[in-house]
Amino acid sequence: MNKNAPIGIFDSGVGGLTVAQAVKKLLPEEDMIYFGDSAHLPYGDKSAATIQAYSIKITDILLQRGCKVILIACNSASAAAFDLIKAYVGSKAHVINVIDPVIEHLKEGASRKKVGLIGTLQTVNSKVFETKIKNEKVDVELSALATPLLVPMIEEGFIHDSISHEIIATYLSDPSLAEIDALILGCTHYPIIKEDIKEFYKNEVELVDSANIVARSLKQQLKALNLLSDKTEGNDQFLVSDYTPAFEKAARLFFNKEIHLEKYPLWE
Repeated sequence: MNKNAPIGIFDSGVGGLTVAQAVKKLLPEEDMIYFGDSAHLPYGDKSAATIQAYSIKITDILLQRGCKVILIACNSASAAAFDLIKAYVGSKAHVINVIDPVIEHLKEGASRKKVGLIGTLQTVNSKVFETKIKNEKVDVELSALATPLLVPMIEEGFIHDSISHEIIATYLSDPSLAEIDALILGCTHYPIIKEDIKEFYKNEVELVDSANIVARSLKQQLKALNLLSDKTEGNDQFLVSDYTPAFEKAARLFFNKEIHLEKYPLWE
């Protein structure tokens, strides 16, 4: 692998931009190619087989563009397709998901805590967090709640208003999340409403935001593999399977610059 090859990042929509932004902030010298599968969002209410089909197709595109890393910036795809993508990619690129770094973070600092998890139907129903916590012997009590309205709410721009506050409050008031010490934001869209969640909890619950955790893990792994770029400044490309003004606006806000979107349909 070429150390100056790009980092490929993909998600179903704007949520993965939270991860891409954190990666770019920590690794500004890296080239980045972001793929937002805006034609098929959200992934969270789709079957594992469907998510796998989309993920492999996107991975193929990122490999064709020479990416040294495939970063699955989507919890639903990480839960449903990580092992398949790893097998498909082989030694062509390094594959990273957004779940394993969070599990490592819990191992380091959440001992003996009651931890809540909010995520999509796919992520919660897969029980991937429960399985990994058990396998890694992480000393936490986990309580998971599917919150399927949050992704479409965010994608449609209902953020920091009465509608979003009502939906967030309804979900977070669920008895399963009572008396938690920490809450895993188990979808990369959720950091976009992080401040609203903080407000609900009056800053009394630790929010486990995967974006910065994943970015730090990526840097550590690239360093260990001797794959950190030696360029002075990286270039960014943004691909979408369907053009949407909302995606372009979100990308501009996240990266604070004009963004050119390249439309790349997964299937013609």
